[in-house]
Amino acid sequence: MSTTVIILAAGKGTRMRSSLPKVLQPLAGRPLLGHVIATAKQLNANNIITIYGHGGDLVQNAFQTEHIDWVEQAQQLGTGHAVQMTLPVLKQDGMALILSGDVPCVTQDTLQRLLDVSQQTGIGLVTLTLPDASGYGRIVRKNGAIQAIVEHKDASDEQRQIQEINTGIYCVSNAKLHEWLPKLSNDNAQGEYYLTDIVAMALADGMTVASVEPNLAFEVEGVNDRVQLAALEREFQNFQAKQLMQQGVHLIDPSRFDLRGHLTVGQDVCIDINVIIEGDVTLGDNVEIGAGCVIKNTTIAAGTKVQPYSVFDNAVVGENVQIGPFARLRPGAKLAADVHIGNFVEVKNSSIGVGSKANHFTYLGDAEIGSGSNIGAGTITCNYDGANKFKTIIGDAAFIGSNSSLVAPVNIGHGATVGAGSVITRDVANHSLAFERNKQLTKENYQRPKKVKK
Repeated sequence: MSTTVIILAAGKGTRMRSSLPKVLQPLAGRPLLGHVIATAKQLNANNIITIYGHGGDLVQNAFQTEHIDWVEQAQQLGTGHAVQMTLPVLKQDGMALILSGDVPCVTQDTLQRLLDVSQQTGIGLVTLTLPDASGYGRIVRKNGAIQAIVEHKDASDEQRQIQEINTGIYCVSNAKLHEWLPKLSNDNAQGEYYLTDIVAMALADGMTVASVEPNLAFEVEGVNDRVQLAALEREFQNFQAKQLMQQGVHLIDPSRFDLRGHLTVGQDVCIDINVIIEGDVTLGDNVEIGAGCVIKNTTIAAGTKVQPYSVFDNAVVGENVQIGPFARLRPGAKLAADVHIGNFVEVKNSSIGVGSKANHFTYLGDAEIGSGSNIGAGTITCNYDGANKFKTIIGDAAFIGSNSSLVAPVNIGHGATVGAGSVITRDVANHSLAFERNKQLTKENYQRPKKVKK
């Protein structure tokens, strides 16, 4: 049976106090709506219909690479009205999962269970049992079967004691949606069309309304303001941290860890506090990440040790490398095994061979460095002339003295040595010494300038 996912994403999110539509607000580095779309794709849905409204151009542009049918809800007339907008593009057969773009954490497992039970009955919903259900629509049951959904304001004192609530996540036969949605009425104080009314229609047709509960309560939490967004961020991060620790990752303090993407790990990985992982990151066996590091779209091989406050962006790091503290690897940085990159060293679009070292205050951009070379403190590859970039090539076992400027394009040969403080503008042959300095001048009895009093 085919599955359609319908996502309600037309709300403005006034309480966010933002120019950004609510469904584009970020959770764990991804828009709220992005989480819902990703889960829909995990279910192998045949098609995804997203209902947009406020900030529609921004929302559609954010997901222009996704295969989505976009439907506009020009007037905000309730959840039932929103789903009505999908009828022209909704198939007549199959099942529809109806989700909210501001409820980002619902899992594939919960939705698959809902889909499975709903296929048997034609309609189902996700419910949740809370210690305090105040403000929520209650699930009224008789002999275990759902009889009604009653809003808190309309509930009797007895019904308000019910702890099971409606989460607003449904799975319904497409055929029944085509039958029921045109019958919705807005004869209520708000003048809106409520999706919950289809439950009453199903019961009137003699149908059984199936239900499932999520494994974790935060799966069905919605986001309406910055306070709720921050609270859900931490709940989601704690969930991800727990999953990683169950895989064997040693998180020094899971409450101070943020995963904003996907992390693949080997055995005995150790991550200190305040580390941020973004995009797709892979950490090999026995990798250690120091406090305060930011690692984005990077692969780090086994045995590598990263000292605190180092930043990685689209880098590839080999085995048993030593990095940091305060190092920066920018896009295109490729480090072979046993490389040392020290404090305040920046590497961009450069490959560094086995066992080479750049331990202090160095910029290596658009460079190829061989094996076993030593790059002295303060060395700069001058790769940019203000208009174009050029390459520096350094051979194996080269020694670059401190505070040297290598003006690209330039080739430093195997075993070559560059004297400290040199500006190298021409190639250096293998096993040669090159240095460039002016004659030192000394002025005796020199008087420093004195500050002029005002």
